Amino acid sequence: MATPEGRSNERYRRVVMSALASAVAKGISILTLLVSVPLTVNYLGLERYGLWMTLSSMVALLGFADLGMGNGLLNAISDAHGRESTEEAGEYVSSAFFTLAGLAVILVVLFALIYPLLPWQRIFNITSAQASAEIGPSVIVFTVCSLLSIPLGIVQRVQIGYQEGFVNSLWQGAGNILSLLCLLLVVYLRLGLPWLVLALVGSPVITLFFNSVVLFGMRRPWLRPRWSRITGSAAKRIFHTGILFFVLQIAVALAFSSDNIIITQILGLEMVAKYAVPARMFSVIPMISAMIVSPLWPAYGESITRGETNWVRKTLVRSLVGVLTFSSTLSLVLIYYGDEIVKRWVGPEVMPSSVLLLGLGLWTVLLCTGNAISMFLNGINAMKFQAFISILLAITAILFKIILTQSVGIPGIVWGTAIAYIVCIFIPYLVYVPKKLAFAMKSKAADEKHAY
Repeated sequence: MATPEGRSNERYRRVVMSALASAVAKGISILTLLVSVPLTVNYLGLERYGLWMTLSSMVALLGFADLGMGNGLLNAISDAHGRESTEEAGEYVSSAFFTLAGLAVILVVLFALIYPLLPWQRIFNITSAQASAEIGPSVIVFTVCSLLSIPLGIVQRVQIGYQEGFVNSLWQGAGNILSLLCLLLVVYLRLGLPWLVLALVGSPVITLFFNSVVLFGMRRPWLRPRWSRITGSAAKRIFHTGILFFVLQIAVALAFSSDNIIITQILGLEMVAKYAVPARMFSVIPMISAMIVSPLWPAYGESITRGETNWVRKTLVRSLVGVLTFSSTLSLVLIYYGDEIVKRWVGPEVMPSSVLLLGLGLWTVLLCTGNAISMFLNGINAMKFQAFISILLAITAILFKIILTQSVGIPGIVWGTAIAYIVCIFIPYLVYVPKKLAFAMKSKAADEKHAY
């Protein structure tokens, strides 16, 4: 990889490998879900299963637990990789690990202080004696495992930063398999809910630990976290970038996760399924698209650091053309056949209107295209810009969704989101991205002229 052409081919090879490995890991996750649902429903009963699902859904909150510093580390690693600086990379890893370890310790102390004060039975609305007895230990297991995963999770960001997302995906797949095996063992031995929680959140912690042992002990020992390698500058950079990522994640979550709440408040709980089912059908398209474009994030960062901006420009254009073609084609199929698919899938009770299907198709294309662009912006560390427009998106999307849902019903949810996305994200992208590309190309030309 001593030449730009060689590095270009290697980047594309790693992108393809990461996408395929991610697809394998996602397939294992779906298989685990399909097998676990009937097992746990029959074993736990309705109330304990509801408690199990509530705790399971809280796993999604772990993405916010590190305050975005994991993504800050990812950007720092990709930059150090572009500079071929193992010393900088080691400082970033050590600073991130011990900072996150300290955060985890603080959260453990806070949890220990508030745990005896909270009425867990009332919080989860528990009525049975068995569920009441299990909720406390279940919460403890969930919290401890979740907090352990905060510092251990840096191994994933390091692998992605070095464009080895395929390795991370394989470890995630192994964690999903371990979770399924532990779940089967718990059901077979007739153990209680705390053990099910341990199977869910404990298995990934185990795979994170062994992944860390392999990476820091065998493959890249120079990155092993050491107290002596903590530096204020490295910690400051990771924290600063991480906070911007954290703001971005919160804003996006508010913008995209408020749909069912708004429908419930305006139209009633029974109308949620009529939106959620067709929305779930379209959600497969951005999920597949994300598998393909996500590995480009660290590749953009590394190539920009090396000054190989031609590769960045060509790859961004290719990814946009590919994502537009893929998402538009599948969205048109679902717009045309969506009502029949929903009818055969869940029955005629939630038949979507053509206006809803058209809105979901437009939103899907916008989301896939926006994700492809955001990988470039993440790679060049344009986080202030993204955080700012995401805050605008969150506010605008919620307002538009409320107004349009009150006016036109269920389709107003997705049309409100799409309109807000065009105004707050897409139009700024059309202005900002060409300027950043032009600036990068101009900087490279100036550097080459200066070299001569």
